[in-house]
Amino acid sequence: MDDELVAGHVQELRRGTVVLACLAVLEQPRYGYALLETLDAGGFAVDGNTLYPLLRRLEKHGLLTSEWNTDEARPRKFYRTSRAGARVRAHLMQEWRSLDRAIDALETETS
Repeated sequence: MDDELVAGHVQELRRGTVVLACLAVLEQPRYGYALLETLDAGGFAVDGNTLYPLLRRLEKHGLLTSEWNTDEARPRKFYRTSRAGARVRAHLMQEWRSLDRAIDALETETS
């Protein structure tokens, strides 16, 4: 098996699910680095160069809200899923589960 080929497809699959993962995790406010750590601890490793532009894009689309916390010495921007983001997350989760069932059914048919 070509490891590079598989790695490319795994990366593609993860790229398609990182939005859903972020919208789910950010039901509770987190700053970017804490989000990276949470995703990584959950087995969903994401590079910061991927995550930060994604967070800005999701905020621009109204799926996340953000606010700066300046209580500590280092200001941090906290992100949270917006109401619109929660609705999108619910639809994406429904679609994810539907696709999972469809793949299971296809796999069962060919076994």
